[in-house]
Amino acid sequence: MVVKEMYRVLKFICCIDSFRMSVLWTLSLVFCHLRLFYRRIRGHNSGIVPRQSVVPVSAGKRPICIVTGATSGLGAAAAEALSKEVGRSGHLLSKTMVDIRKVNANVQLEAFEVDLSSFSSIMKFKNSLTQWFLDMNLHPSIQLLINNAGILATSSRVTSDGLDEMMMTNYMGAFCLTKVLLPLLINSPVPSRVVNVSSFTHRNVTDMLVIEDFISGKSFPKFKQYPFARVYECSKLCILLFSYEMHQQICKAKASQMSVNIADPGAVKQTL
Repeated sequence: MVVKEMYRVLKFICCIDSFRMSVLWTLSLVFCHLRLFYRRIRGHNSGIVPRQSVVPVSAGKRPICIVTGATSGLGAAAAEALSKEVGRSGHLLSKTMVDIRKVNANVQLEAFEVDLSSFSSIMKFKNSLTQWFLDMNLHPSIQLLINNAGILATSSRVTSDGLDEMMMTNYMGAFCLTKVLLPLLINSPVPSRVVNVSSFTHRNVTDMLVIEDFISGKSFPKFKQYPFARVYECSKLCILLFSYEMHQQICKAKASQMSVNIADPGAVKQTL
């Protein structure tokens, strides 16, 4: 049993995708930091702006902010300063809420569970959120949506909808969630915002054909092993391109105060 496990570990370490993670991803991160350093010594704006508070809907009311993947890391850190959160794991979400309340006893939190790898779960969350607005007699609108949830699966997994789990969670889930919540974002009486979390790893994508076989994972059997690093890179590139396209459509429509942002947080340490 021990020999078998050792063989599995060595096989994983020696695979091409482990090489991509350890070498190419490191080089990409170093390149990003060098690029920022170069811009700073040349006197260019680094693109870093001070954090701005979300404008309240009205006096006495706080904006409604939704964070996916709020159970750890960046999502938990973001949820510490926001009023409403969404999570996939009920146990971890409850713990996160307890930790946040230790820091800020006055924070207003409402927990919802949503599995971004499932279309039915996303729709269930949307219905639960709509009902919550009615129960709380709140204005049916959202001021901030942070699509932060993501996974790095080292083995092939297929969702109940027949899609690759990593592509579904990292890209399709965020795409679907944003689309179903779009009316609530547009309905906001103050400027609303969508923040999609990407990754510097998208820089390693040299070619990508986003077709049904790729999203479903049917094209992966041609590889000896599940190309988890490449799938992760592609999923982050997809969310980046989705952000660009959504931004362009909003600008063309000129009918909404909503803005779309893309963020690459790099390495984030949770501070809770």
